[in-house]
Amino acid sequence: MAAESPAFTLTLPVLPLDDEVVLPGMVVPLDLSDAEVRAAVEAAQAAARSEPGKPKVLLVPRIDGTYARTGVLGTVEQVGRLADGDPGALIRGRSRVRIGAGTTGPGAALWVEGARVEEDVPEPLPGQVAELVKEYKALATTWLKKRGAWQVVDRVQAIDDVPALADNSGYSPFLTTEQKLELLETADPVARLKLATQQLRDHLAEQEVAETIAKDVQEGVDKQQREFLLRRQLEAVRKELRELNGENSKDSAEESDDYRARVEAAGLPEKVREAALKEVDKLERASDQSPEGSWIRTWLDTVLEMPWNERTEDAYDIQGAQAVLDAEHAGLEDVKERITEYLAVRKRRTDRGLGVIGGRRGGAVLALVGPPGVGKTSLGESVAHAMGRRFVRVALGGVRDEAEIRGHRRTYVGALPGRIVRAIKEAGSMNPVVLLDEIDKVGSDFRGDPAAALLEVLDPAQNHTFRDHYLEVELDLSDVVFLATANVLEAIPEALADRMEIVRLDGYTEDEKVVIARDHLLPRQLERAGLDAQEVTLEEGALRKLAGEYTREAGVRTLERSIARLLRKIAAQHELGERELPFTVTGGDLRALIGRPHHVPESAQDPAERRTAVPGVATGLAVTGAGGDVLYVEASLADPETGAAGLTLTGQLGDVMKESAQIALSFLRSHGAELELPVADLKDRGVHIHFPAGAVPKDGPSAGVTMTTALASLLSGRLVRTDVAMTGEVSLTGRVLPIGGVKQKLLAAHRAGVTTVIIPKRNEPDLDDVPAEVLDKLDVHAVTDVRQVLELALAPATSDAAPEVPAAA
Repeated sequence: MAAESPAFTLTLPVLPLDDEVVLPGMVVPLDLSDAEVRAAVEAAQAAARSEPGKPKVLLVPRIDGTYARTGVLGTVEQVGRLADGDPGALIRGRSRVRIGAGTTGPGAALWVEGARVEEDVPEPLPGQVAELVKEYKALATTWLKKRGAWQVVDRVQAIDDVPALADNSGYSPFLTTEQKLELLETADPVARLKLATQQLRDHLAEQEVAETIAKDVQEGVDKQQREFLLRRQLEAVRKELRELNGENSKDSAEESDDYRARVEAAGLPEKVREAALKEVDKLERASDQSPEGSWIRTWLDTVLEMPWNERTEDAYDIQGAQAVLDAEHAGLEDVKERITEYLAVRKRRTDRGLGVIGGRRGGAVLALVGPPGVGKTSLGESVAHAMGRRFVRVALGGVRDEAEIRGHRRTYVGALPGRIVRAIKEAGSMNPVVLLDEIDKVGSDFRGDPAAALLEVLDPAQNHTFRDHYLEVELDLSDVVFLATANVLEAIPEALADRMEIVRLDGYTEDEKVVIARDHLLPRQLERAGLDAQEVTLEEGALRKLAGEYTREAGVRTLERSIARLLRKIAAQHELGERELPFTVTGGDLRALIGRPHHVPESAQDPAERRTAVPGVATGLAVTGAGGDVLYVEASLADPETGAAGLTLTGQLGDVMKESAQIALSFLRSHGAELELPVADLKDRGVHIHFPAGAVPKDGPSAGVTMTTALASLLSGRLVRTDVAMTGEVSLTGRVLPIGGVKQKLLAAHRAGVTTVIIPKRNEPDLDDVPAEVLDKLDVHAVTDVRQVLELALAPATSDAAPEVPAAA
C-alpha cells in the first residue's frame, strides 16, 4: 500500500501545468516558449550538473490558478525542437510526490520540498485485484478497438503492474482535468485502478447510448430518403400519365408533398397535426379538377398560419403595470384594481407551478360597461401594454350572423374562420388581449344569434376546447384576456353577462376631466393642429369651463372635439396674421374663439328664467345610455270647464314610468289632507304630467318622487328649490324605495350645478362608489318617506327664496 517516508525528501524546481495533469509513466512534450516551463527546465539542468542522472522537475497541475497538493517527479529526457519548430522538452513522469514547503534553488524557477509516495502492491495479487486488472484490460481493449488503435492494445495487455496500469488511463482523451487530478491524488494503487475502471466503464456506457441514438437517427434518415425516392418516382409516373392523356394541370403531388413537409415542420399540437395530415392525404387523392382540393389548401394554409406554439411572456412587474395604467388613464380605479389583481394572481400561480390546472390556464373575461367616451376601448390597449401582451380589437357592432363568431362550414363557397380565430391569427400569439368592442350592439336575425355563439368563447370553464366551425379542431382560448365593452348592460343577454365580470365605468368628475384634458387630450390635439406646448397654453380655468359649460357628458369625446376646434381657430388666426404666438387661453377667451357656452347651470341663470321658477316643476335624475343626466318634470291642472278629468302623460314614457305617475297621483289624493294640499281640485280637473325632450324614450320607476314633488308643488303653489334634484321610487303609502345608478346620477347632478340631492335611504351604501370630491360638493339627503322629500324640496309658501334645508330624518 502507499506510504510516505522522510528518507525520500526531494528538493525540485516546479514546472506548473495549467489545466493539465501528467501521471507517472506518461511521456509528454512541453513547449519551452512558456517562461515558467523554460525556467523550471533550466533550473533542473543547472542542478543536474552537480548531481548524477537526468535533470529532474516537479510537474504540478495548476487548476484555475491553484496548485494541486500532489505532483509528479519528471525527468527531462530530451531538449530540442517540437514538430512545429518551437523549442521544446520531452519529459517522462516517474513517481508521485507529496508537495511540501517552498525552498530556494538556482535559476528563476520556484523550488519546493517533496516526499516521494511509495506504492506497494502485495505479491502475488489477491483474487479481487487480479479480477480488477482483467476487467480494466478488457474495457480498455474494447475502447481502443472502437477507436481503431490496434497497435496500443498489445501494449496495454502487456502491463501487469497495478500502479502502472492505473496510471496508463492518463492517456485517455475523454477524461476531464478534474478526473485526471483525482487519479493523481489517489495514492492507493488498487483504489486508483478501481477509479480508472469506473471512469472507463461510464464512458463506454455513454458511448453506447450515443451510438444507439445515432443509429436511430440514421434509420430515420434512411426511411425519409426511401420515402423521398418513392415519392419522386410516384411524381414521375403521374407526370408521364398526364402527358400521355394530354393533361397540363399543375402537379398536385408536388403541392401535397410541400404541405406534408410544412405540417411536419410546424410543430402543431398532436390532434391538430393528425387532422392536418388527414387533409394532406385527401389532397393527394383528390383529382386536379375537384373543388375539394381548393378547400383543403385554404384550410391547411389557415391552420399553418395559426400561432399554435407562440405565447408572449406576461410582464409580472405589478407596480410597473399599475404605473402604466395610471399614466395612460386618469380615474377608472375599479378596472385598474381588477387588472392589478389579475396580474398578481397570475404571478403567484406561476411562481408556484400552477400555470395550467386541468388543461386550463388563468385567462380573464371582463366587461367594461359605461357611457360613450369614458375610455373603454383605449383601456384595452393599456391593459395589453401593462401585461406585455399583444392587442387585437374585434368590432361587434351590427354583427348579426352567428358565423361571424364561429366561422362558416368549409363546404360553403368563400368560407372563412370566425372573428375570434382571425383575431388570434392577427395577434400572432395564443394569449393576446382581445377587445370585443360594442358587445351590446350585437343583433340577431334568421342567420342566428351571435351573442349565443359567444357563450362558449367567454366561458372560462369551456373556452379551453373552443371549436370553430371552419377549423373543426380544438382551440385553447383559456389564456386569452377578453375585454368586452358595452354602453348598456341591459342590452347584453343575461346568459352572456353571467359569464363575464362586470366592471362599471360611470363617467368622470369635472376634476378628472381637467386632468385628462391637460395630460392626454391637449398634447394630442396640439400635435394634430401643428402646434406645440410653447406656442399655445390653456389655463386650468379654461379647461374647467370647457368641461363644465361647453360640454356636459360622462366621457371626454366632446371635450376633445372642443379643444381641437379651439386649437384650429388659433392656428387659423395665426396664419391670417390676426393673432401672435405664443398665446395663453383663459376662460374669458373661450366665447370669442368658439362661441357661447351650451350648458349653463340652472342655478347660474336669472331666477325668473329658471324652469323651477313656477310651481309644478321639479328636477329629477336619470340614467341614459350616455351616462347620468338631469330630468325635469312639469305638471299642470286643466281648467274644469275646458279639460276632461283624468291623467295625461306626455314625453314618450314607458309603462313603468306611467305606473309611477299613477302611484304619485293616488298617493296625493289619499294623503292630501294630511299634507295640507287642496286635493279637491284633483277630482274634477285633469292632471297633465310632461317630461321635456319628448323625442327621447324614458322609462323606469326612479322618477316617482320627482312626479310627486311636482304635483305637490302645483297644488300647494310652493316652488321647488332650484338647487335640489331627487331620485327614488315611491309607493302607494309614500315610502321611498331604492333605485339604481346612484353614482351616475350624482355625477350628473354635480355637472348640472345642483348642490342638494335627495336619494332613498336604502341607497345610502351606494355613496361609497361616488368620488370623494363630488360628495364634498353635494349635500346628499337619504330619506325614507315622500313627506321628507316635500319638506326638503319645496320652498316656504311665504317666500320664493330657498329656505335653509333641515336635516333629513
